[in-house]
Parts: sequence; structure tokens; C-alpha cells
Amino acid sequence: MGRRWVHLVLGGALLMPFFLLTSVVVPLLADGANPFLDVGWQFVAFGGALPLAALAALLFPLLRPLEVAAVRSLCGVPAERLAEGPAVSWAARRRTALWFVAHLLAGGIVSGMTLSAPPAAVVLLLLPFADPLRHTSLPDAFHGVLGPLAGLALLALVVGTAWGAGVLLGRAAPVLLGPTPADRLAAAERRAAELASRNRLARELHDAVGHALSAVTLQAGAARRVLDTDPEFARRALAAIEETTRDAVAELDTVLGLLREEDGSDPAAPAPTLDGLEALLGRTRAAGVPVEATVEGPCAGLAPVVSREAYRIVQEGLSNALRHAGPVPVRLHLGVREGELLIRVENPVAGAVAGAAAARPGGGRGLRGIAERARLLGGAATAAERDGVWRLTARLPLTGAGTGTVTGAEAGTGAEAGTGTGTEEW
Repeated sequence: MGRRWVHLVLGGALLMPFFLLTSVVVPLLADGANPFLDVGWQFVAFGGALPLAALAALLFPLLRPLEVAAVRSLCGVPAERLAEGPAVSWAARRRTALWFVAHLLAGGIVSGMTLSAPPAAVVLLLLPFADPLRHTSLPDAFHGVLGPLAGLALLALVVGTAWGAGVLLGRAAPVLLGPTPADRLAAAERRAAELASRNRLARELHDAVGHALSAVTLQAGAARRVLDTDPEFARRALAAIEETTRDAVAELDTVLGLLREEDGSDPAAPAPTLDGLEALLGRTRAAGVPVEATVEGPCAGLAPVVSREAYRIVQEGLSNALRHAGPVPVRLHLGVREGELLIRVENPVAGAVAGAAAARPGGGRGLRGIAERARLLGGAATAAERDGVWRLTARLPLTGAGTGTVTGAEAGTGAEAGTGTGTEEW
């Protein structure tokens, strides 16, 4: 009750500039009008101040967050039922204007009663007991019991009016200050953009660091097994680990650069593209995985976004082979055909392979990331085991954009988890 009364008094205070303005303008429009002395003209100025308040709410979108903050703090309305940010659309401005007028109207009435009624109530309460007050112009009936009763009734009227106005404003606030359909749509779009940004960073971090860790795991395991029998090979494996981790640090700096880029700063380094394919293949071969790569068509002059996503898809395909199939032969095929970049990564999956990483409970997210990358470019990705060969295929359009499709399963030996089937597209 106390906070809502403060909220109403605040409305009365906000009404005063508009009331004073109309009190100055009314005498200019009506001869003999004096809102400062005549009670009737004061009501006229009071009524004229409300349209000015509505106009101010229509012209100043920042008025809504100010009113929302006051309602949230003083009226106890939950924040999730109120809109955030300025009133951008005209529908939101009209609602804010209606609320502002209601707030100032109720606040002006309650503030006026708060200023005038308590002194009058005190006089009525003391009238039978204070001799100097008996000489007032009040009827004789108020000099008895009727005076204190009238004083108590006047105070109850002030309290009841303030309580009722506070309840009505509290119920109207979610309707007039709540989010409009446009506000809800904008909030949903912001949420979708935030989720897309988080997914993008998760994919980049998974692909950048996951490949390096898989290669380092195999290299370290091979070095440990031959440390006593073939020290030269162990030294080469350690050198490969050093190079792989150095490249991983650079990749991690690139991913962190994406965070800085979203904060408005410049990214630390450009994301890798197909120009770095040979280095990626070299690191994979250094981990003990023989890779046979075939490139058809002019892959060097692709659009940066296509080249970047293609690099990540190839990187994740090789990482899957490292993690789940071990040091088995991998065939990589890239080709530009009919306005599309076609990517195929194949590795045998029949039987358990020594040195392969253990499958993780619950699976991973690498193939899901590949599917998302292809879909965002309007392409498609498939992954499945067929005839003892795990085959990952991605198709990326070189121009335009469309609605990509994703089929297959994140499954099988050499996939992220489980078993599954899919339809290859090549």
C-alpha cells in the first residue's frame, strides 16, 4: 500500500509541469479565467493537462522504460509481464500514452486529496475539543460527535481512493506496459540470434580444438609405444605434437577472436580456409593416418564463407576418423560441379582398430555441426556406414542460398555415437 501510494504521488508530481502549462495557456484563451484562484478553472486546467501528457508519451519512446521501472519497483508487478526497452512501434506508444494518462490522472487526484484532506480531517477530529475551532463557519452539528466521525470518514476516503487507484493501475500495467506482438517478435529474434551465435562459437571451438586433441592423442600414444625401440620415431611424434598444439593455439585464438568480433572489436586472426588444406592434411598424416586427397576443379577461388565452412567440414571429418577409427586410411575428395562444392570423406570401419579412441557416452556434436554448417549455406550433409566404409558427404552451393536438408545419423564406428543409416548424396 505504501509503495503504491508513493507511485501515485509520483504521478501527481509528473502532472505538475503539464498542469502549470495549461494554467498559463487557459487565461490566454478565455477572458477572466484564473486557474490559480478559481477552483472551477483549476479543474479545466487539470483536464487540459492530460492530452499534453499523452502527446509527450507519444513523442518520447524512452518514457516507457521509465514507467516500467517505476511500476516494477513500486507496484510489485513482475518484470516478465512488462516490456523492455523504448516504445518503438506506434502501437506501443499508444499503449504507453494511455498508461501515462491513467497514471497522471490517478496520481493527480490522490495527490490533491493527500494535500487537502488530512488537514481538514484533523480540524474535524479536534473540533469538539478545541475551543478556538468552535468559531469556524462549520455547522453546529460538526461540533459534536459528527465532527470526529466526518474526519475519520475523510481519512478513510483518502486511503480507499489511494488503495483502489493503486489496484487498478497494478492490473492495467501488464496490459498497457506489457510487450506488444512486435516486442515479442523482436525478443524472439534477439533470442534466436543469441542462440545462433552460441552455436557458431560451439562449432568453431569443437572443430578447432577437437581435431588437434585427437591428433595429439594418437601421436602421444604412438610415441609411448615405440619410445624404447624407435627413439627417432618418438622424436618425430613429439615434434608433430609440438606443431599440432602450436596450430591449435592459433585456432583457439581465432575462435576467441570471434567473441571479440561480436563485442565490436576486431578479430585476432582470420578463420582458416581451404588455402590451409595441405597443412591440415600434413598434421593428420603426422598423427599416423594415411590420407589420400583428391581435388577437382578450382577450389582456391571459392567465396570466403564457402571456403571457411568447407575447411571446417573437412577438419571434422578427419577428426572423426582419428577419434573413432584410429590410424586407418582416409580418402578425401573435393570437387566443384554444377555450381556446388562436393566434399566426401571415407574411412573403413569394419572391426575394432587399435589406437582408436573410445566412444563417448551420449555421443558428440561434430556431425551435427557439419549438418548445421551445410544447412546455413543452403546445402546438405549426409553421414552413414555402408559396406564397411563410413562415408561423410557434404554439398555446399557456391552461389545463392536455400533451405538445406540434413539426413543420415550421427552414428556408427567412426561417427559420433551409436549406429545409424543415411542416404549418400554425391
